[in-house]
Amino acid sequence: MLKLEPRAASSRVMGYGSPLLALALTLITGYVLFALLGKDPVESLYTFFIAPLADLYGWSELGVKVTPILLCALGLAVCYRANVWNIGAEGQLIAGALLGSMMALQLLDIEGWWVLPTVLLSGVMGGLMWGGVAAWLKTRFAANEILTTIMLNYIALNLLLYGIHGPLKDPQGYNFPESALFTDSALLPVWLEGTRLHVGLAFALLLMAVIWVLLSRTLLGFQVKVVGADASAGRYAGFKSQRLIWFCLLLSGALAGLAGVVEVAGPIGQLVPVVSPGYGYSAIIVAFLGRLHPLGIVLASTLMGLIYLGGELAQISLGLPLALTGVFQGLLLFYLLICDVLIHFRVRWQRGA
Repeated sequence: MLKLEPRAASSRVMGYGSPLLALALTLITGYVLFALLGKDPVESLYTFFIAPLADLYGWSELGVKVTPILLCALGLAVCYRANVWNIGAEGQLIAGALLGSMMALQLLDIEGWWVLPTVLLSGVMGGLMWGGVAAWLKTRFAANEILTTIMLNYIALNLLLYGIHGPLKDPQGYNFPESALFTDSALLPVWLEGTRLHVGLAFALLLMAVIWVLLSRTLLGFQVKVVGADASAGRYAGFKSQRLIWFCLLLSGALAGLAGVVEVAGPIGQLVPVVSPGYGYSAIIVAFLGRLHPLGIVLASTLMGLIYLGGELAQISLGLPLALTGVFQGLLLFYLLICDVLIHFRVRWQRGA
């Protein structure tokens, strides 16, 4: 039978090269998949990965897709470095969008420079509080954060659906489940005329630099890495693990909440039932694909945003289901996990007794 044996030392080169290998294997599998579906594989792969970036508008749409994924993935990377398994970025994103939208709707009749910062801050607080619920359950009751954050995703989604079908629904919206349109004071400025690219991307890139400095140049970042690598060593060094749990989940929730409010105050312009097509879940793949490094996460977010764009274009041009986006995301994660296992373990054939 086959047996996995730990390697004496893992290859550092393969550790950083495995995402590229996983991408190559995903493309090969996609080639075969398109052929089985009766489509020209070369044309389909071109439509999926190249055609979305054929013009300036396509590049601007890529920036729109990258922004929420990047924000969520940065927060998750901090959690995962500390061995805190936050799976709730999707719920934290929704909580941020919900609370930010509530504030924007309260300020519909008010104009002023301070309206947008207030809306953004409300969204950040919404995600932060949603992450705080998971932190409290873990530190107070030792509840497994994987389970609690997953369940909180569904609670946040149902709160969104309740609000958009109830008190937050536009009374003049012909009974459609959506809020009133936000005023110009509550909307993010657009960078390029004629596109949807907004300054939220600048926020995301600035926060990428902040997280990079935090993890590599501060004592707090050092504590996060030590506790994540060996909790007992962290306790021996006097690091407070419960404080770090609170810090990681609150920071991750705040960044995901910012991602949510950036979506409703940016390309959407109002609160709708589907704020996110799964950005919070995709950010989990992005965090590991980027090797939990801020710069790697930027590159992985770009690839994930391109997959979202390619899936939409393939649906329009090739008549393929939008679920193909999830297929490529799943393939990418599957091959990445396989590569990581083979980096740390050696496959041996062992005869049975």
